[in-house]
Amino acid sequence: MDLGGTGPGVSAALTPEDFRGFLHDAAMFPPGDLPLEKAVPAHLEHQRAWYRKMVSFLVVPAARLDDLPELPDGGSVTLSVTFPQGPDMLEQVVTRVVPAPGYDIEATEIAVPEGVTPEDLLSVVDEALHPGEVTGYVEVPRDDRRDAVLDVLAGTRYGAKFRTGGLTPEAHPSEAELAHLIHGAVTRGLYFKCTAGLHHAVRHTDGDLEQHGFLNVLLATDAALDGAGPADLAALLADRSPAFTLDAARLTAVRRVFQGIGTCSIADPVNDLLALGLIEGNRIP
Repeated sequence: MDLGGTGPGVSAALTPEDFRGFLHDAAMFPPGDLPLEKAVPAHLEHQRAWYRKMVSFLVVPAARLDDLPELPDGGSVTLSVTFPQGPDMLEQVVTRVVPAPGYDIEATEIAVPEGVTPEDLLSVVDEALHPGEVTGYVEVPRDDRRDAVLDVLAGTRYGAKFRTGGLTPEAHPSEAELAHLIHGAVTRGLYFKCTAGLHHAVRHTDGDLEQHGFLNVLLATDAALDGAGPADLAALLADRSPAFTLDAARLTAVRRVFQGIGTCSIADPVNDLLALGLIEGNRIP
């Protein structure tokens, strides 16, 4: 994606510190599909790079924890563990010792299975996750259960996870659908992360995929915090050349709500921010 001359207007330069932990390293997931034995060394490389403050967890499926490779002496990796089948194995995973030393589970991402009520799911999650130890994100389903899940999350210590893309056009929510989710999270006092299809800064077309931009989502979250409604948020999400005017203080406030993106590419979002002049550094090959 070439942003030269086509990206948003920028009014204030930021630093990697302003995007601390924004990039959740999902290298193992489509379309990157990096094997675990390569994803871990690549993550360690990110930890040594100039943009290291921007990189947060390595996202790993619960089913692959036993396959984690041994880390070099002194190496450490924080994990966000996904539970795509629901919370059945949650307690066993978060209470056990990860087989390889140096790994630490700091977050979980839990789907809501068909036939499980949001209340029942949170009951299981409450039993497994002790306050202050592990962050819990609950993936909001893209069906008629979404508002009920958001309602149940309101007032809890858990955040929402929004799926914003995939390998097919239908995997990408429309501007109106994503605006509804952002507005729903903000009005309920929820924090959230986004995953899939959101590793570029600005809304764009990639073949037959209409993909959201993470700067658009930041701007929409900011507007929602100021009281904007879903229609205004949808317009911001649709803008292919938005004026990005968030300074460091405002971005910090927005990021308390929109905490990060799961991305199979760390290079894409970092290079987009460089191309737009929002941060300074060396382009990642």
